[in-house]
Amino acid sequence: MVEVLKKNPKWKGRKGPVVLVIMDGVGYGKYKEGDAVADSKMYNLQALKERCPHTRLKAHGTAVGLPSDEDMGNSEVGHNAIGCGRVFSQGAALVSKSIESGAMFQGKAWKEIIENVKGHHSTLHFIGLFSDGNVHSHLDHLKAMIRQAKTEGVQRVRIHVLFDGRDVGETSALEYVDPFEEFLANLRDTNFDARIASGGGRMWITMDRYGADWSMVERGWKTHVLGQARQFKSAREAVETYRKEIPGIIDQDLKEFVIAENGKPIGTIEDGDSVIFFNFRGDRALEMTAAFEQKDFDKFDRIRWPQVCYAGMMEYDGDLHVPARYLVSPPAIDRTMGEFLAATGVKTLAISETQKYGHVTYFFNGNRTGKFSEELEDYVEIPSDVVPFEQRPWMKCAEITDKVIEAIESGKYQFIRLNYPNGDMVGHTGIYQAVVCAMEAMDIQLGRLTKAVEKAGGIMVVSADHGNSDDMFEHDKKTGAVIYKSDGTPKAKTSHSLNPVPCIVFDPAYQGEYEYIPGKESLKAGLGISSLAATCIELLGYLPPEDYDPSVLTWK
Repeated sequence: MVEVLKKNPKWKGRKGPVVLVIMDGVGYGKYKEGDAVADSKMYNLQALKERCPHTRLKAHGTAVGLPSDEDMGNSEVGHNAIGCGRVFSQGAALVSKSIESGAMFQGKAWKEIIENVKGHHSTLHFIGLFSDGNVHSHLDHLKAMIRQAKTEGVQRVRIHVLFDGRDVGETSALEYVDPFEEFLANLRDTNFDARIASGGGRMWITMDRYGADWSMVERGWKTHVLGQARQFKSAREAVETYRKEIPGIIDQDLKEFVIAENGKPIGTIEDGDSVIFFNFRGDRALEMTAAFEQKDFDKFDRIRWPQVCYAGMMEYDGDLHVPARYLVSPPAIDRTMGEFLAATGVKTLAISETQKYGHVTYFFNGNRTGKFSEELEDYVEIPSDVVPFEQRPWMKCAEITDKVIEAIESGKYQFIRLNYPNGDMVGHTGIYQAVVCAMEAMDIQLGRLTKAVEKAGGIMVVSADHGNSDDMFEHDKKTGAVIYKSDGTPKAKTSHSLNPVPCIVFDPAYQGEYEYIPGKESLKAGLGISSLAATCIELLGYLPPEDYDPSVLTWK
């Protein structure tokens, strides 16, 4: 149990709640071309900047616990940082260290995986995101495990690839397939056979999250496990065929395929096999994990449930201990903002739509399922539309706002946190017009919130978890020039950005307790999004824990 927060003696109080608005995927663009945030008519966001003090916060790399500042931030580590008020080493860094030190291969889970394969003379399967985006996975981790498996006497390996096109270039699949095929060819010999067995795009098969679309997982199960998909001679042939047949298709949407010889899939998953889901991030790994591990699974008909030795790269749910077997322990995040607020008696609401509901709850709470207090915390999930995001770029921002305004007017809550997913989920589509629509739709709701907060005498903190919509075109890394496709249009960028994100403090009933210079970047500079926790705690009238990263406020 954490201690009760101490009162801030300088605080004069406010009538209304503190509302933390997380504009998912909204940053300050580095380039004018392709910055859909700057290109949108976001009158309400601009009015807040002109009326309020603000600053820019780091939301990528070491500022959120990733290995280097070349690593883009993401929603999971971003919400971890925002919610726990400190920076913890995250999945990518933990896995890399475990491999480099050899700790992974000395662990019980790895040994069980290998012993099972050797004991049954069976196959070791790897399923995961096939890129070096370092958001869900990294190919270097996969390669290291394949090398180690060969060293330890495994004879047969099959890889089930999920093409990215989201955290890396939208049509970069073959840039990963070709070198990887060469890597496997150099490893193969008379005692070791390693090949790609199946695959498809991450947004078409396997990698659903939050139960938004179980049909994706079912397609993945049929593809990876049962070998029921269109057959090709190679992954390259599959990619080239689908691109030819479906003009404009990007990697994340590529249809499912299996590699076959003589009409028979080369890599179905059978009794006695071992399976490693090599994503280190949990949100899009939990559902396939459930399909492999749960005896009473009922989300779709598995047709056949092979008895395998299954492991995740990391523990994807620390409360439910899922999966039962994992290779690397996740960061032990404790003493989160939510836990402190519950201990202090602060009534809280957390709300988003399905696509980001887990972020304002599970990830915000340090990868913890459930509430710290049933009496003091309310969680609301608005069901997301199950359609491509570019077809509904406004998503559920209006419905989220309806609920938040109702909550503000009720007077029940002292702290409200919400996530607008638009900038991230629509940003990942690469459809520029849709992203602009998403930004302007969200901005309308931001205006409604501003009025409600002011009327209630509350405070609103507006920020983001990482950038995305601010960087929608591919740029040459050396010159910064836009990269164009053969048809003369800019090449879309569907991944997150390395850009800073806004932090705006709207305090219409300001009473002089801290430095408040309207319209200026006058809040503390050089901080990361982990500083949002201390900021909100201070605005609630309390002193943040001493080990929390500093607030953006300068107290008088």
